[in-house]
Amino acid sequence: MNLKFLNTVILIVACAFASNTLAQVTETEEITVASKKFTESVILGEILSQLIRTKGHHVIHKKELGGTRVLWDALIAGEIDTYVEYTGTLEQELFAGQDVHTDELLNHALAKLDLQKTAPLGFNNTYAIGVNSELGKRLGLESISDLKNHPELIFGFGSEFMNRADGWPGLKQRYQLPQQNVRGLDHDLAYRGLASNSLHVMDLYTTDAEIAYYQIKVLKDDLNYFPEYQAIIVYRSDLKQRAANVVKSLHLLSGTINADRMLTMNARVKLARESESVVAADYLDNTLNVKSTFVSQSLWQQFVVYSYEHLVLVMLSLSAAILLAIPLGIIAAHRPKAGHVILGVTAIIQTIPSLALFVFMIPLLGIGGPPAIIALFLYSLLPIVRNTHAGLSNIAVEIQESATVIGLSNFARLRLIELPLSMPSILAGIKTSAVINIGTATLAALIGAGGYGQPILTGIRLDDTELILLGAVPAAVLALLVQALFETIERLLLPKGLRSLSAAKD
Repeated sequence: MNLKFLNTVILIVACAFASNTLAQVTETEEITVASKKFTESVILGEILSQLIRTKGHHVIHKKELGGTRVLWDALIAGEIDTYVEYTGTLEQELFAGQDVHTDELLNHALAKLDLQKTAPLGFNNTYAIGVNSELGKRLGLESISDLKNHPELIFGFGSEFMNRADGWPGLKQRYQLPQQNVRGLDHDLAYRGLASNSLHVMDLYTTDAEIAYYQIKVLKDDLNYFPEYQAIIVYRSDLKQRAANVVKSLHLLSGTINADRMLTMNARVKLARESESVVAADYLDNTLNVKSTFVSQSLWQQFVVYSYEHLVLVMLSLSAAILLAIPLGIIAAHRPKAGHVILGVTAIIQTIPSLALFVFMIPLLGIGGPPAIIALFLYSLLPIVRNTHAGLSNIAVEIQESATVIGLSNFARLRLIELPLSMPSILAGIKTSAVINIGTATLAALIGAGGYGQPILTGIRLDDTELILLGAVPAAVLALLVQALFETIERLLLPKGLRSLSAAKD
């Protein structure tokens, strides 16, 4: 055979193999979808995830992230690739102060952030204000303006609605509402508050299944305060290069979900207790004739995953805190001036609201485990630093003088006398940090870090006590086990003689 011809054949085969390999790499591009912490968003996120998965890509669905800004900042930073947003939220909140009232202007504003969007999915899920039907009938409430005549009514709004540009502040000003008893709480819990008459007025999403279930009267927005909130898919521009077939598929969803269909899907999940995965699969099958697959986990399998995630968060953050806080406590005890600064800084960190600290970390570390671990690490410092400082500072002068008399160096005195005597105080600080850490870690689910907070969030959203207990009970048990562990460590580390001396000192 001609050698030149053979080389040509080999080159063609090699190129074909390389092209096939490249195609396989492209097909396995990892795509991250996200959803907010209300049922409709989770359903839509699951639809996107399953559709993208049918195109041969590995998909991560970060469910129930807390707050619009968390998802938006994560999208801009490249932490997620796509999620479903609403035009009213983009116009009134995310691009507040900018003129994006037309489709062209909105596309231009998105392009500046390397983002793009699809056409509307087909339904308008705007805000509305609702009251219990009985109360509305008794007081003759028909429109939002009618609320001005009843300043005694108790308002309960979703936490995000309380501060949004298109939320309570603007609503109060537009309608000149006089109510002062206005509470912020989880949107799903507000429905139960309305049903129990502990609240009188709440904000609604117009496609919420609970409106009919709880027999809520929707008040007319007679001053046209709320804009349209058409559901659209926003995605990163680079997704076109990374996975062009995914972008094409996302655009196929435009115009396929009307309000009735979305309301039905919400009701199947929220009221009939069907899983978001099943509802999403049915939608894709019936609408696009796409057969999707998904893995359904048992409660036990979910528990194992949540436990692993929670333990990783706690162990990494607490271990790092112990390694830093004990030396800081030692410095604080032996250097009073430095001690004031160290104790002051760690105390200030402790006063920052936990969710705020998680969110502060997102611009630096993105969403997921890293920002949660750093936030938990910072929260764990104060009890350990303070107890280490207190333990060393409270050692009897006689003992310190005895150590000096027998000629022990500073390091030897610290290692042989001071730290063993301070061990009960130090371990008490570690136990306190561990308990705080385990409880606070449940909030990490709001930024996509998982753990026991995930079933708690889902349980609150679906009014499912079993799911709430799946997260709350193990977290409490873990806190008790950790406390018992450190009590055992204390008995093992502290010699009997020093233990007696420490007890006599106390």
